[in-house]
Amino acid sequence: MGILGDIRCAIDRDPAARNPVEVLFVYPGLHALWAHRVSHWMWNQGLRTPSRVLAHGARVATGVEIHPAARIGDRVFLDHGSGVVIGETAEVGDGCTIYQGATLGGTSLDPGKRHPTLGKNVVVGAGAKILGPVTVGDNARIGANSVVLHDVQPGTAVVGVPGQVISRSRPNASPLPERENDMPGAIGATVVALVGRVAAREQATTGHTGPGPHAPRGGVWAGEDFVEVDYVI
Repeated sequence: MGILGDIRCAIDRDPAARNPVEVLFVYPGLHALWAHRVSHWMWNQGLRTPSRVLAHGARVATGVEIHPAARIGDRVFLDHGSGVVIGETAEVGDGCTIYQGATLGGTSLDPGKRHPTLGKNVVVGAGAKILGPVTVGDNARIGANSVVLHDVQPGTAVVGVPGQVISRSRPNASPLPERENDMPGAIGATVVALVGRVAAREQATTGHTGPGPHAPRGGVWAGEDFVEVDYVI
């Protein structure tokens, strides 16, 4: 996939991208990917030190650090780019979207495989950390600032520290990644689950049949969302 294809990816995934000329000159994530393709080729040719020098220059210019040995597929988009770190043994599948501040890092000094592998069409939110030789399945979504230390199944959404699976998508997921902010509220979902569990226990022990759990309006819990319950002692 060439430069024109990369520009088309940026236009398709970023509403702020107004025209190809603008994307060509002002998208550092794309510049970093283009530099990586050259440095990766140099690395595979045995030109290890020159490839590292080129990668360092790209890091200074774009704020994106990609090791020359990392494998990155087609149609990958680094939105904003700044602060993204992709380690030496990382692998990024086709169609992935990675937002600013995300890290595909290692957790050991093992010279072997020590960085993550992303499947196809994975979305990695801003500031997310995926650490170690874990595998993130196709069409998975990693929420902003999440820390992922274990494998993620295809089509799942993960948020939190450490990362927790909070939803599973339909088996036939869209080939294009969903927006980073199309993520369920982790705290709200947890509270709903707890309220539902409490309601079930109350019904089983006291016969109380109060209103069931419900999602907060607008993603924010208010006082009226919690119903006072008369307990039978």
